Amino acid sequence: MTKEIIINKALSCGKASILYVKSTKTDTARTIKMEIPTMTILNEWKKKQQKTYLILGYNTLQTNQLVFSNVKNSYLQPTKMQDWLKRILKKYNLPEIKTHGFRHTHCSLLFEADAKIKEVQDCLGHTDVKTTLNIYAHVTKEVKEGAIQKFESYLNN
Repeated sequence: MTKEIIINKALSCGKASILYVKSTKTDTARTIKMEIPTMTILNEWKKKQQKTYLILGYNTLQTNQLVFSNVKNSYLQPTKMQDWLKRILKKYNLPEIKTHGFRHTHCSLLFEADAKIKEVQDCLGHTDVKTTLNIYAHVTKEVKEGAIQKFESYLNN
């Protein structure tokens, strides 16, 4: 099983909410390393998608198959995902978060797991490390406490 995802296109919303594919912000493909549990879930989803869409008459074995698509095997409106997220948050009484907020959370958790700044920059696909530091490096309470503990330990040695 490959443990990476390649991002080589972006979806944008034009006039009258018409969706179209465009190049990424940096005009380059980005390869993101993934952990095994996430890749296992994505592979299980792919198998389920193949069975479901075959019944609907769609061949999902194409190399350009979307990971998540609507019932016509086409692009999902971004508002659809927002609606799903709102329902899940409400059902489980969770604090509000926007879809892009998961990217911020992922970044913060990488730092909390002691990932180095260059590793996080690579995971997020930033060409400039300043972007990672200025926008995404939300230092969590645990990391702040850990920094103080490291400093205190250093002073006591």
